[in-house]
Amino acid sequence: MGATAGAVWGRAEQQDFRSRVRGTLLGAAVGDALGAPVDGLTLEGIREAHGAEGLVDLAFGHGRRGSVTHLTQLILFSLDGLIRAQVRRDTGAWHPPTDLHRAYRRWAATQSDWGPDERRKDDGWLAREEWLYARRDPARSCLIGFGDDIMGTLDAPKNPGEPGPEAAARSAPFGLLVGWEPQLVMQLAVECAAQTHGHPTAYLAAGAYAVIVHALARGESLDGAVQRALAILAARPGQQPVADALQHALGAVRQGMPAPGRVEELAGDGTAEGLLAVAVYCALVGDDIRHGLCLAVNQSGPSGVAGALTGGLLGALHGETALPPAWLAELEGRPTMLALADDFAMEMTQGPALHGPGGSAPGWLARYPRA
Repeated sequence: MGATAGAVWGRAEQQDFRSRVRGTLLGAAVGDALGAPVDGLTLEGIREAHGAEGLVDLAFGHGRRGSVTHLTQLILFSLDGLIRAQVRRDTGAWHPPTDLHRAYRRWAATQSDWGPDERRKDDGWLAREEWLYARRDPARSCLIGFGDDIMGTLDAPKNPGEPGPEAAARSAPFGLLVGWEPQLVMQLAVECAAQTHGHPTAYLAAGAYAVIVHALARGESLDGAVQRALAILAARPGQQPVADALQHALGAVRQGMPAPGRVEELAGDGTAEGLLAVAVYCALVGDDIRHGLCLAVNQSGPSGVAGALTGGLLGALHGETALPPAWLAELEGRPTMLALADDFAMEMTQGPALHGPGGSAPGWLARYPRA
């Protein structure tokens, strides 16, 4: 799997890209933190617990406001795996799905170990962040998919009947590979999704989501980004349910004022293509990021996933400064997220200065070992 060479990065372009990387990561995490406490509740139950308007602010989950779930944990390890893939490329090894699988295996260790194991010298810095060792309602499909060293592939996917949206939720970072062609972005997202979610609608929804984020990170409109995803999806076997869901989302925008009932209709049974449609719809019709996220999570389906997917889109579209500052102030793990986002942006824009034939920065290879 190859990639195209990125454009020459000027200072303004680097700053814009870093803002979109931060926005994507923090937006997804804020959406996860907002929606997770009401996961499993019906819309009626959400209103009973939080008032007639439903959930409009961060609520308590896992003992505090602003706590994130395994969805955000896996997004972080997606970014870590992508950086490690770039660093390992110097060795002549270039197979990003394998590097992502290794990163997800490091996440799996956080779900079973008491804390960081200092003896594992090739873990890098992210796997030593103690707060990530909290078990936050991990999806069974993820625990099974990353439970051993056997990597699921498109020919032999893990959990072939699993249509859930969790793989899509961790796929936003693939869209931040702005120097890649969108077809390759989709291919990588699809291959990595099949490591846990082997149903075609699940891995194709993950691919479509990554392509939408990719177009947004390149400065395109959300409507244009969805059209690009639909065009690339068209050649994929089994794509019809995902394409139909995206078309349904675009059509719903023209059907009057946004309403929870419309969101619930799009969400359907809570499978990947339905939650992708919810994210696109809420990102298109929201007055601002806060409104879009609240619209996404106030429904009877998987609210945490809906929030994470919507937040990733809005963050990529508008950048970090558009996110609600009061929510960011309470977001669990924000220092880690900012450090990782900035490392990713630096690797993508200035990688040759950090590692390569001319020499490598020892501190960088300590953070992201080639092993």
